[in-house]
Amino acid sequence: RPRVSAKAQGRSAILEKFGGAAKGPAPHLKRPGGAGSVKAMLLEWCRARTRGYQVRGGGAGGRGGCRHPDPPLPAQHVDIQNFTGSWGSGLAFCALIHSFFPDAFDYGSLQPQDRRHNFTLAFATAEARADCAPLLDVEDMLRLAVPDAKCVYTYVQELYRSLVAKGLVKTKKR
Repeated sequence: RPRVSAKAQGRSAILEKFGGAAKGPAPHLKRPGGAGSVKAMLLEWCRARTRGYQVRGGGAGGRGGCRHPDPPLPAQHVDIQNFTGSWGSGLAFCALIHSFFPDAFDYGSLQPQDRRHNFTLAFATAEARADCAPLLDVEDMLRLAVPDAKCVYTYVQELYRSLVAKGLVKTKKR
């Protein structure tokens, strides 16, 4: 039997779980210029929604027998550059969902190294508050060091579609 990469296994598991690949972009995302412009528009939407969200640094305690805690590392902003590595800690998902549902959880308490918690929180909140289909599985996301771009893109499209259906994202009428 041929070896299959973890990335391919993760993608296959998601596609198998939901009966195949998505059939094109979410209906409200269709723009002239093809799929590339839709992808770029969706990425820019994610950037705009998460602008200002910060990733907390370390410094939670002390080293050895020191009395003074380590100074916290400077905060970094959630920086969405693509549909792969930018989503790896789960904080980009949390920031995006928190931007619509700020009372759902305390974003400031999240840690980038607590990936399981971040993915679980983001996906559960999106499902409960936005009626977003659970297209991504926490275990699949943890198995992959770098998330699969098609899987993340498909999930973000579904989240966008769900938010439009709830009236939380306004679209231009044609």
